[in-house]
Amino acid sequence: MSEREQSPRPRVYVTRRVPQPGIDVLSKECDLTFWDSDEAIPQDVLLENVRGIDGLFCMLTDNINTEVLEAAGPSLKIVATMSVGFEHIDIQECQKRGIKVANTPNVSTDSVAEFTVTMLLACSRRLLEGVDAVKKGQWGKWKPMWLLGVELHNSVVGILGFGRIGYGVARRLKPFGVARLVYSDVTPMGYAADLGAEYVTFDEMVRESDFVCICCNLTPQTKHKFNKKVFEKMKNTAILINTGRGGVIQHDDLYEALKDKVIGGAALDVTEPEPLPKDSPLLQLPNCIVAPHMGSNTWPSRNMMSATTAKNILAVFHREDLVGEVV
Repeated sequence: MSEREQSPRPRVYVTRRVPQPGIDVLSKECDLTFWDSDEAIPQDVLLENVRGIDGLFCMLTDNINTEVLEAAGPSLKIVATMSVGFEHIDIQECQKRGIKVANTPNVSTDSVAEFTVTMLLACSRRLLEGVDAVKKGQWGKWKPMWLLGVELHNSVVGILGFGRIGYGVARRLKPFGVARLVYSDVTPMGYAADLGAEYVTFDEMVRESDFVCICCNLTPQTKHKFNKKVFEKMKNTAILINTGRGGVIQHDDLYEALKDKVIGGAALDVTEPEPLPKDSPLLQLPNCIVAPHMGSNTWPSRNMMSATTAKNILAVFHREDLVGEVV
């Protein structure tokens, strides 16, 4: 009998209901327990259920802090999050304890890029205002000046963060006949030349763009990068799209910019905080669309995220390379 057959099956705790592919991967080799809900696990319940586990399958909404790691104890070998972001995990504490951390990079690239374009078109063509007008019985005879939007054709599109998602957005927008694709990032990206995208400074990008898509991560450098001063530099017709991280925008400043028509409109799939309070003034503005962080909400994307998270957990048990190793 092999050493693996003699040893007990690893214990893995899953902090939410997740798509079946990840469960199928883990259940062959591990004993699984779950927080059997679509809602985020309460912190006290998480603390109770992690004791003695070998692996933790968690979500972006879970606070994996020192207290959780202490409750899990020395048996915990891997914290795998079903997300690209990992700011909810105390990375330094995991390193100190020799616990691996892994995320799910690249699996939601296409779904988020598609959704970014969806938000851009919905906002620029005032789609939700039109649907709302129909529901309220405001759709009358044809009016030549009613609900006029702006076109992508002959426009300048700026993208902050030209990684896989930023590139995916640019690739999808180019066939609309945009005049220029410009981007701002830490350094120029060689593959941008494939699309004729131009590397420019952040100031150039916000001044010249008719549409600005935020596709970057939240870092100390990008925290509240879009604020009152930046909005004043943008065109008063500019449309701002954020599918990156909510904290890249200072929301109070955005509200004032939209209300006073300093910029033309905004579409946000990520906010600060999340969920956005239902009394947020942004929700009262006709030129602002807010979605509930649903950029990766497709079956193919979520199935892959679930399976990748599970494979990262098994990789640690098998002493193999992880797909999305953070530390």
